[in-house]
Parts: sequence; C-alpha cells; structure tokens
Amino acid sequence: MTDRYITVSLKQRGVTARARLLDAEAPRTAAAVWDALPQGGQVYHGKFARNEIYTLLPAFAPVEPGPENTTVTPIPGDLCYFTFDGVLTNPAYGYEAGSAPAEHQLLIDLAVFYGRNNLLVNGDVGWVPGNVFATIVDGLDEFAVACNDIWMGGARGEDLFYERESR
Repeated sequence: MTDRYITVSLKQRGVTARARLLDAEAPRTAAAVWDALPQGGQVYHGKFARNEIYTLLPAFAPVEPGPENTTVTPIPGDLCYFTFDGVLTNPAYGYEAGSAPAEHQLLIDLAVFYGRNNLLVNGDVGWVPGNVFATIVDGLDEFAVACNDIWMGGARGEDLFYERESR
C-alpha cells in the first residue's frame, strides 16, 4: 500500500505540519480518520497530558475503531485518537460555561503531541490510552512553537484542522 499523508494546521497561526498515516500499525483508526476528512474545530491545549493540543468532534466513524496501536506515553509528532463518553463534563476540565461537551455524547478527541514527557492519566478515570494513527514527518519544529504559543498565549479563536494532503 502506498503511504497516505494528511496535514494538521493551526489556521490563525498560519502553521501546517505533514503527517503519515500509520496504516500498518493502526489500520482501523487511520481508515476512520481518512474517510472522515476534513475535520476540525476549536483547539484546546492539554491540561493534564502536558505537550498536547486537540480538538473535540462528534463521533464520525460508522463503527468505532476500538483500541489499536495504543500508548499512554505519546512522543513528539504522534497524532492520537481518543473516544470519550460524558467524562468531560467535570468543571475541572476547564471548558467555559455552556461549552462543556454534553453528558453521554460520544466525542472524538483528535490530538497532536508536540513535545516530550507526556503521560496520559486522568484524575477521574485513570489511564487514558490513545490510538496513535499518524506521525508528523515534516514541520514539527514550527508546529511545536505554535502549540507552545497556544499554551502561553491562549487558544481562543484558534482552530485545529486535519485534512487530506493535497499534493
């Protein structure tokens, strides 16, 4: 199979990275994401995981891929897929009033990890393994600078987009 590539972009900050889908390692997850592209929305910076940005989306796969190629210690450049059902309504997660995900609504978290020393543990539910479905192969350094700016400068008004590569 020929390698497939996607782009991840922070539109307001004008930065894009190129990622290779991990079709061999995570075939169900890579296919679910590829088939649903383009996807994107409000970006958030991880509060517990450390060097992570993500967007929350309504479930988009006809059948959830289930665990595959999971990790609780993502490395820089990992793109991960998480499924959440109602756990994000706790006010400790920091979503603004009225914007917290609806209880019992299946949400997909598409995340980009841009630095080292990440640990996917949640105080409410414990370990939260993510499916690593792609890896950034070009543009990680510039993307990481923009991600750190989200941490230090704020996420309001910024969107994170995943798209099929147009090359």
